[in-house]
Amino acid sequence: MSPLLTATLWIVTAATIAGILIRPWRVPEWVFAVAGAALLVAVRAIPVPDAFAALLRGANVYAFLLGIVLLAEIARSERLFDYLAVYALRAARGSRKRLFGLIYGVGIVVTALLSNDTTVVVLTPAVLAVLARTDLDPLPYLFACAFVANAASFILPISNPANLVIFGHALPALLPWLASFGLAAVAAIGLTYGVLRMLFRKALGGAVVHSTPEHIGRDRRMRLAFASVGGATLVLLLAAAFGLSVGPVALVAGLIALGIVTTVDHTVPLNITKHLAWQIVPLVAGLFILVEGLDRSGALTAAREVFAWAASTPWPWGTLGLSGVITVASNALNNLPVGLAAGYALTGAHVSPHIEQAAVIAVDLGPNLSVTGSLATLLWLIALRRAKINVTAWQFFRYGIAVTIPALVASVLLLR
Repeated sequence: MSPLLTATLWIVTAATIAGILIRPWRVPEWVFAVAGAALLVAVRAIPVPDAFAALLRGANVYAFLLGIVLLAEIARSERLFDYLAVYALRAARGSRKRLFGLIYGVGIVVTALLSNDTTVVVLTPAVLAVLARTDLDPLPYLFACAFVANAASFILPISNPANLVIFGHALPALLPWLASFGLAAVAAIGLTYGVLRMLFRKALGGAVVHSTPEHIGRDRRMRLAFASVGGATLVLLLAAAFGLSVGPVALVAGLIALGIVTTVDHTVPLNITKHLAWQIVPLVAGLFILVEGLDRSGALTAAREVFAWAASTPWPWGTLGLSGVITVASNALNNLPVGLAAGYALTGAHVSPHIEQAAVIAVDLGPNLSVTGSLATLLWLIALRRAKINVTAWQFFRYGIAVTIPALVASVLLLR
């Protein structure tokens, strides 16, 4: 690649990532990703066949994302998360600490089964709506939604789209995944919870004073929605357990769940289509092309060298150093492009599974450090702004550094 094309590729890639993170003029993130990829193809920095091959490489990821956002939208439209939030408030029986724990627990389950993006996009607004009927400071409970979304995002292979981005079609089966990440995930979830409880100990003291929470009855329609979404997630777990390609399974399961809920209300498909977060697919597709260009320019050679260094450095310093580098990169550039780059780099690095697993934890958990770390956190910030709640980057970072470092170190050390 000529020096001019290489320079163009770097400039366009940097501008694209900046546009995704900053969103000037409130332009959607996917527009920058698609525009950047199209520009690189137009100036021939990336040949059309290579761009097309990069797009096809992400087919499993696109299908998974569409299936998950479809299931999440079904749950949102049928008020499943509103019901869970109201249930948590009632089950807390006046205890702020118990309410915090219940919301955190719901976040674990939602993240594990429906991905971290679902937790922030669907659970956060539901928690906001319920807390609006109380005298509580909402921030501790909202931060619980944000931090658990990444802390629990490697408990299962389907808990974070970044896992598919890193592993591609070779996503490990469920039992080997649990054997490798099980203890690490428990440590990340437990330490994140413990640190948050300590940070918000004053706000979580005392009792909840609230008006009677909105009653959300479990009628036939809601029970059918619970059954369809629950059945779809069970099918996804079975697919992961047997090492099947989870992308097509997620999409088919989502479509079947949509068909089931449509039997009680024929307007459901139209309502869901209006709110479906389909934009994440062109966003990820554009990033696949951008990272392909970086690989062609030799930019990922340095990443492969970092992996090789980590593999040759005695344990635990190599894995800890690697997780630190990836964490910093994820928070500076967002974990989706970093995860893609890591996946590309791992393809040619020939390192042990242990190094690969440390990279997964850093890409999944590391973004808890800052608001720019993951798409999930950016979506959480947008949900708060819509509710006129302001959380600054510095405020998030102060909590993030306290939460992330102990969880990240413990998780990497507990890898098996």
